[in-house]
Amino acid sequence: MQSKSNHPSRFATANSKSQPVRLLIPRSQRRTFLFQFTLMTVLGWVVGGIVSIAIEKILWQSLLPTFADQPQVWSFWVRLLGNIVFAVVFAADQALVMRRYLSGWLWLLATSAGWLLANAVSTTWINYIANLFNQPLTADTALTVGFLSTLPYILSGVWLGLLQWLVLRSYTVKSWWWNFFPSISFFCISLVVWLLSLMQNLIPASVMSWIEQGFTAMILGVIPAIGLCSLKKQLQRQTGISSAS
Repeated sequence: MQSKSNHPSRFATANSKSQPVRLLIPRSQRRTFLFQFTLMTVLGWVVGGIVSIAIEKILWQSLLPTFADQPQVWSFWVRLLGNIVFAVVFAADQALVMRRYLSGWLWLLATSAGWLLANAVSTTWINYIANLFNQPLTADTALTVGFLSTLPYILSGVWLGLLQWLVLRSYTVKSWWWNFFPSISFFCISLVVWLLSLMQNLIPASVMSWIEQGFTAMILGVIPAIGLCSLKKQLQRQTGISSAS
């Protein structure tokens, strides 16, 4: 009698262990997703950069007499428009891949707004530090200024992560760590740029700039893609989709 009473619990335990973990990106789609997300991120970085620069150049050339009165004020607005265009193009390319797993429009909105906010915060702090040490620097002071300029850039990734997490939390569970995940990407970018700076005497400046941009785009694609592949799907949303189908 005792063995019969234990049978259902054993069956339930075995059944629960046999159920696979539901991931946001299914295991069978990981390689494809990693490739597509990275490719679209690089494409968005390149196209967004070209389009934003073109728009800024067109505005300066066509409205030069207007800008002559208040060049600093208009320069701010032109740069802001260029940043908005870049952020939207960059986020839209990622959203084309992400829309298979969550709302593409929400990802576009969160990523573009998060990128603009992170860029604004880091730029403000970097400019503040530059003005604070606006004098000839010794080697030790230059190292300190470099660190203090890099740190705000890395920490600004929290703003991008926060806005993206507001979308991811509706589709995943235990994804709070995503708030800090973009900062890992920014840290890796800073590390690579520093390593490349050690070879600046061996590589022409124009070539070095392209290499830095290429590594930056790759890191912004590969690292978030790896993080997205580890996110677990929300069970409530799964059951809702299955019942609706």
